[in-house]
Amino acid sequence: MSRFEKDRMFTLLLVYLLTLVFPLGHASLPLVINTWPFKNATFTAWSVLQSGGSVLNAVEKGCACCETEQCDGTVGYGGSPDETGETTLDAMIMNGDTMEVGAVADLRRIKNAIGVARAVMEHTEHTLLVGESASVFAENMGFIAEDLTTNKSLNIFSQWLKGNCQPNYRKCVSPDPSEYCGPYRPHVPLLRTTLERQTNIHSHDTIGMIVIDQNGHMAAGTSTNGLTHKVPGRVGDSPIIGAGAYVDSSAGGAAATGDGDVMMRFLPSYLAVELMRAGADPTAACVSAISRIKRHHSEFFGAIICANTTGHYGAACNKVPGFSQFHFMVSNPETNPPALKSVDCF
Repeated sequence: MSRFEKDRMFTLLLVYLLTLVFPLGHASLPLVINTWPFKNATFTAWSVLQSGGSVLNAVEKGCACCETEQCDGTVGYGGSPDETGETTLDAMIMNGDTMEVGAVADLRRIKNAIGVARAVMEHTEHTLLVGESASVFAENMGFIAEDLTTNKSLNIFSQWLKGNCQPNYRKCVSPDPSEYCGPYRPHVPLLRTTLERQTNIHSHDTIGMIVIDQNGHMAAGTSTNGLTHKVPGRVGDSPIIGAGAYVDSSAGGAAATGDGDVMMRFLPSYLAVELMRAGADPTAACVSAISRIKRHHSEFFGAIICANTTGHYGAACNKVPGFSQFHFMVSNPETNPPALKSVDCF
């Protein structure tokens, strides 16, 4: 039996067992669910729905709230400077009815990344725009160019330089990236070793949001300023369809957060939605998506939220030192104000 066949059998068995362990509970619509304790973002999206706004408007306004408030320093301007000290933004928005997507990555000078992502979806035939060209597109669409640097991000960058550029994300280069700053050049060591990188759970806390209205229309979105001290030009999972988020109004939605360089290789959000399409409970789908990654990267930092068409929801996370429980927000007719939920990592 091939590895692919073994993985498929393992996934199907896990989903079946988890569906028995996590039976469907009571659910109600409409629903807003998002990663992390970003309550104001949840409340903003819920208010849009309550005032008759669309699910796309709710996702956009909810994520934009976090961009303005610089949620946890990992969303919006003034956070997660790269190796040059610059803050750049990634975002995505997806329409679960039409399967249209708009995304931006390595966006500069524009604070409203989720708004630019929606402009990509509605004003181009493309799906993803990146870098300086994405910024020029945004300015042409009427978005205001502003400096994304703050005193806080400058201080983070300054302290990083004083600490010999530690941590950084280079490997097989010279000088030794674990001790020195660049510039670097390629270097293949005589003996290759794999270094265990210490997990920093505050270096990549993407907001991922799923919204379902009373009629079952669904949308999802993400926004982040990426990984602190990243190599310039790095793009994580957040703006990648099926990785950072995925939604299909006929099946469900999912959004991920965590170590995007690892998670994006497994398209966990797409996998979770397809598992729900096959009948899996949202919690079971989330656990299965995390388990798929865990089999290859046991020490990765990450979590995922899931919701199906009826408004049932769930979440799962991988347990690593300093991260044993994942918190997320939920708003539906049974919660007032939005409720903070949690799940134990495994």
